[in-house]
Amino acid sequence: MNIAIIPARGGSKRIPGKNVKPFNGKPIIAYSIEAALKSGCFDRVIVSTDDEGIALVAKEYGAEVPFMRPADIADDYSTTLMVIEHALKALLARGESYDDCCCIYATAPFVTAVQLREGLQQMKQRQADYLFPVCEYPSPIQRAISLDDSFNVTMFAPENLNTRSQDLTRAYYDTGQFYWGKVSAFLGSKPIYSDKASGLVLPKGSVVDIDTHEDWSLAEALFEFYQKR
Repeated sequence: MNIAIIPARGGSKRIPGKNVKPFNGKPIIAYSIEAALKSGCFDRVIVSTDDEGIALVAKEYGAEVPFMRPADIADDYSTTLMVIEHALKALLARGESYDDCCCIYATAPFVTAVQLREGLQQMKQRQADYLFPVCEYPSPIQRAISLDDSFNVTMFAPENLNTRSQDLTRAYYDTGQFYWGKVSAFLGSKPIYSDKASGLVLPKGSVVDIDTHEDWSLAEALFEFYQKR
């Protein structure tokens, strides 16, 4: 049995009301819920929240809210692993056990049912503890630079200055969309970034990790672009 858990606390500061803010005509959390339901991967799709308003919206779009999240894991310092572990233990106390769990972020409108199915399949095939989507960096990170207060440039790895781009190792970043994992890994507090994790490669520029108002505007523009295509 598999379960989807969507963390959605109510205290977002950079974008107030972020998890239910309208995005292309409906609350942004609706996209995560709908993708999870459409995927057919899950026996239950639940939202972990401390906010009654978010709970109402989640239920409206087909998710369950079997409990409210305690305040001590609903602040800026609460980690994803803490939230998922709490939810799984709360369900276990009710006699519900699951094999695999997918944490889907509430502000991930680019997540698709296909990606969720492919992610589960790849995790099983690779016998991984975790799987999450990744994208290749648009330019070589080996040529990354820093700027001081006077905007003077320093290379992080000056030894790569004259190395051809095609000779540098490709680097990827976590897109911050969803995390498949074995329930035993989540409950065992195993780190998500490890040699037992697998990355589902997504096309460059296909997602936006939404943390700021600028990210939000970019995400809406990208979403509209893909809708028109």
